[in-house]
Amino acid sequence: MHNNGNPNPPGQALDVVVIGEALMDVVATPEGTNEHPGGSPANVAYGLTRLGVSTGLLTSMGTYGRGDALEEHLTGAGVMLLPGSRSLERTSTATATIARDGSASYSFDITWDVEPLDLTQTPPKLVHTGSIASFLPPGAVGVKAMLEELRSECIITYDPNIRPALLGTQAEARQTFEELVQLTSVVKLSDEDAAWLYPGKDLEETATHILDLGAELAVITRGSSGSLLATSTTTFSIPAVKTSVVDTIGAGDSYMSALILGLLTRGTGGLAPSVLDQLGCTAAAAAAITVSRAGARPPTEDELRTQLQHQPQLHTHA
Repeated sequence: MHNNGNPNPPGQALDVVVIGEALMDVVATPEGTNEHPGGSPANVAYGLTRLGVSTGLLTSMGTYGRGDALEEHLTGAGVMLLPGSRSLERTSTATATIARDGSASYSFDITWDVEPLDLTQTPPKLVHTGSIASFLPPGAVGVKAMLEELRSECIITYDPNIRPALLGTQAEARQTFEELVQLTSVVKLSDEDAAWLYPGKDLEETATHILDLGAELAVITRGSSGSLLATSTTTFSIPAVKTSVVDTIGAGDSYMSALILGLLTRGTGGLAPSVLDQLGCTAAAAAAITVSRAGARPPTEDELRTQLQHQPQLHTHA
């Protein structure tokens, strides 16, 4: 898995396939406009290749212009763009308009449809999906169908990354979320996602509910308060790694990438307490590196290893 150079040698099965949106984040200020690659699933795929994991992305972006810029960003890091990913007339955008007083308003121009994954190939070890791709029709229907087909073949991870402005009613979104949880092994959500989906439940209750729906591991991130990792038998609370925060863009996605790396490299321990501890500490370290520098720049494999060597064991049983 950790071959240097191109993480995707020809003909070799991928370790991970990520299914989900790649889009351009546009930030418009009175001084001007800049754009940078975004989309939670695309960020996770990008973070995985930086960690040395051979990763393919099945997405949906335009055939020119912004699509070219996104492809260059992703493949430049080593992500394999899977067939059918350049199928849209134009690439989706999420625009933040910053006023002179610093207030922000958001608008979205998002189309999500997805080609089926070629299931004649050797299945990957793990499939990850989430965010807009898991909710927005017509593509969300295809995502669910692929998970139903792949669930017996590989680990499936899911991060809903809730964007209320793009969803229908809260009840509809929760139903979609719960139907997908039943197809997944590991669900990761933020405390904000948890509060939106399950107002009135505390995080432990939400984690228990997700496990009752069929997930083997529920992970809830809590920003500077760390994260909660729960199985049917164990709950761990992992503190955040202390660091100076420059910005939090991409922190959740780099946490997810490192969590996936941990799931792939955990050996035969299943989800024993020692494995949960390792998963949580590795993901917390990756998030700490990302927030300590500007922009969504997740760590490389070497940066993450160095961080972990200098990091004390953090866990507490919740």
